[in-house]
Amino acid sequence: MKKLPAHYSKIRERHGKLIEAVEALGQAAKGAGPLEAMTAELVQLAAAVAIRSEGSVHSHTRRALSHGATPEQVRHAAVLLTSVVGFPAVAAALAWIDDVIEDA
Repeated sequence: MKKLPAHYSKIRERHGKLIEAVEALGQAAKGAGPLEAMTAELVQLAAAVAIRSEGSVHSHTRRALSHGATPEQVRHAAVLLTSVVGFPAVAAALAWIDDVIEDA
């Protein structure tokens, strides 16, 4: 994975214990069940799309790709949400996903 985003690094500097707790919670959640890492990242990507969180979409796109997802699989995870969250949210998410894919 590339260097962490500057904003995340700044939060980590200022609130190290909080970030440690957040990261530990994420690891505990991933370890609590049988989903493989790539699938878990695609699920989290879908949640990020649903709440329209650009930073989380970027993060989980990077993570899904690092765990073996193809760009097509990542985009499909967003497209699947069209009937749930609506086309405008999916269109925005696809732009955020492409930010990461085109930068890779």
